[in-house]
Amino acid sequence: MSTDDVATDEGRKGTQYHFDRHTAEYRHKFQEITEEMQAKCPVAWTETHGGHWVAASGNAVFELARCPAVSNDHDLNNERRGYKGISIPYAKRVSVVRGGILEMDDPEHRIYRAVLNPYLSPAAVKRWEPFIDEITRAALDEKIESGSIDFVDDLANIVPAVLTLAMLGIPLKQWSIYSEPVHAAVYTPEDSPDVTRVAEMHRAMGLDLLTNMHEIKQNPRPGLVNGLAQLRIDGEPAPDLELLGMLGLIIGGGFDTTTALTAHALEWLSENPEQRTTLSEERDHLLDPATEEFLRFYTPAPGDGRTISEDVTIDNTRFKEGERLWLSWAMANRDPSIFEDPNEIVLDRKGNRHFSFGLGIHRCIGSNVARTVFKSMLTAVLDRMPDFRCDPEGAVHYDTIGVIQGMRKLPATFTPGKRLGPGLEETLETLQEACEKYGLAAPVTERPEVAQIR
Repeated sequence: MSTDDVATDEGRKGTQYHFDRHTAEYRHKFQEITEEMQAKCPVAWTETHGGHWVAASGNAVFELARCPAVSNDHDLNNERRGYKGISIPYAKRVSVVRGGILEMDDPEHRIYRAVLNPYLSPAAVKRWEPFIDEITRAALDEKIESGSIDFVDDLANIVPAVLTLAMLGIPLKQWSIYSEPVHAAVYTPEDSPDVTRVAEMHRAMGLDLLTNMHEIKQNPRPGLVNGLAQLRIDGEPAPDLELLGMLGLIIGGGFDTTTALTAHALEWLSENPEQRTTLSEERDHLLDPATEEFLRFYTPAPGDGRTISEDVTIDNTRFKEGERLWLSWAMANRDPSIFEDPNEIVLDRKGNRHFSFGLGIHRCIGSNVARTVFKSMLTAVLDRMPDFRCDPEGAVHYDTIGVIQGMRKLPATFTPGKRLGPGLEETLETLQEACEKYGLAAPVTERPEVAQIR
C-alpha cells in the first residue's frame, strides 16, 4: 500500500474508538461506553482483535443489519472469499463447524431456515406450553420445601435445556450432558486453565449429538433433528457438518440466552420488590411489555459480527470489502433517540421495538421459544415464591458480556411452600413417554394439537 493509500485509509477510519467487549471493564462500564460512543462516534473503527468497525447507535445498527453489502458468511475452507462469520475475534472453537444459518447468506440461509419454521413458528411453539409449565413446576418442586434455590442451576438452566432436547427429538434425560458445556463454553476464556475440562465436556456432548443424529437417520423419530436430516439440496442430503452446525446453533440459542434473561430479570425484581408486586398483580397487561423490556435492557446476546461484502457508504462512513463489523444490539437498545430513559427498566414501556433478536433475514428464529419459556419460569416464581430475595453476595455474573450477558449463580431464599407434584426425574420420564406416545416434536404442519403430557 502506497503512502497516499495509507493516508486515505487513515482518513476513512478517522473516527476511532478503543472498543473491546471481551474485557471485564466493558461489562462494568457498559453504560458509560455506550453513551460516549453514541454521542461521539456511533460508527467507529477499533484496532482491537485485528481491527473492525463497531456500530453502536440504533440507526447505524438498523441500516447495517439490513444492508445487502453486509455478509454473515463463514467460509471455513476458504473456498469463496474467506469471510469469518459472526465471531470477532475468530475463536478456535468456531473453526471446525459453521454456526448454522447465522453464518450463511441467502439463498443457502433460506433453504435451511425453511426447515425450522414449522417447528419454531408462534403456533408451533404455543403447542409446547403445557410441557414447559410442567418442567418448570417440577424444577421448583425440587426446591419449594427448602426455602432456598439457585435460580440459575435449579431452574433457568434446566427448563430451556429440557425443552430444546424435546424439540430436537433427543432423550430428555440427557439434558445435563448438554447444559453444562453450552454455558461453560461461553463463560470460559480460551486461556483459562479450565478450558481442557470444558473441551472434554463439549466432546461428550458432540458425540451424543452425533449418535442421536445417526440413530434418527436410520430410524426417524419426530423432531428438529429429523427435519434437518430429511432436508435435500439438489436432491442430496445436507452434509453432516452443516447439520451439526445447525443443531449447535439451536442448542446454544435455546439454552444460554433464555437462562441469562431469566436470571437477570429475577435479580432485578428481587432488588425492586414493589415493581415485582405490581408485575405479579397486573400481569394480564404487564407481562408482555415487561418481557420485551427485560429483553431490551438485558440483551442476552449483545451483538454479532459481519463482513463487508462490497465497498459501500452508509451514514457518511465508507466501508471496504472484506472489513469486519460488529453490530451491537445491546448498545442500540440503549439509544436515547429511540428509547426514552434507555437506562431505566420501564415495565409498561410502549412501542418497544428493541434489537435483542437481531434484524433482517437473520432475525432470531427462536424468539417465540425464548419468550414462552421465560414467561413460564417468571410467572411460576411469582406465584410460588412471591417473597424471594436474591443474595447479592452469592450472585455470579459472567466476567465478560462479549458473547452472552449471562449469570453462573443466583442464589435466593423464600418462604417454603408445598410441592405440587413429582420431582424432576419422574417428571422427565413422564414427559419422555408423552413425546414418544403423542409425537410432540412433530412439525406444526403434521401435529397442530397442544401437547398432551399424560
